[in-house]
Amino acid sequence: MPNREIEKTDAEWRAQLTPEEYRVLRQAGTERPFTHEFWKESPAQGTYECAACGTGLFRDTAKFFSACGWPAFYQAVEGDRVEEKVDMSHGMRRVEVVCKTCGSHLGHVFEDAPHTPTGFRYCINGVCLKFVPDPA
Repeated sequence: MPNREIEKTDAEWRAQLTPEEYRVLRQAGTERPFTHEFWKESPAQGTYECAACGTGLFRDTAKFFSACGWPAFYQAVEGDRVEEKVDMSHGMRRVEVVCKTCGSHLGHVFEDAPHTPTGFRYCINGVCLKFVPDPA
């Protein structure tokens, strides 16, 4: 495991996160589709941050409606804040997306969005994100 800017013990993560956040962020779980409010349009201009550590990961301007049931973005913010790694779980090959700062699981990225500027769909669990509106 690479050295992370934020490293906590399992007990510290459990104390900080809700049970659902812990299951998804720290155990690479997946929330049920269409259950988190972020799967819809962006509420305002702002940044979607990692729910575990507060690192800014995605901007509202890169969010799009994909009808997959989870928040979708066509790119992460600049600055190398997400890490992509091969995930061979569940009998398939996917690319997992994790927060580079704390190592928390966020979701997966797919090359199935040709209508976006990048062609990518970062399919992110809503429970992994906190939305911070831009200052007025």
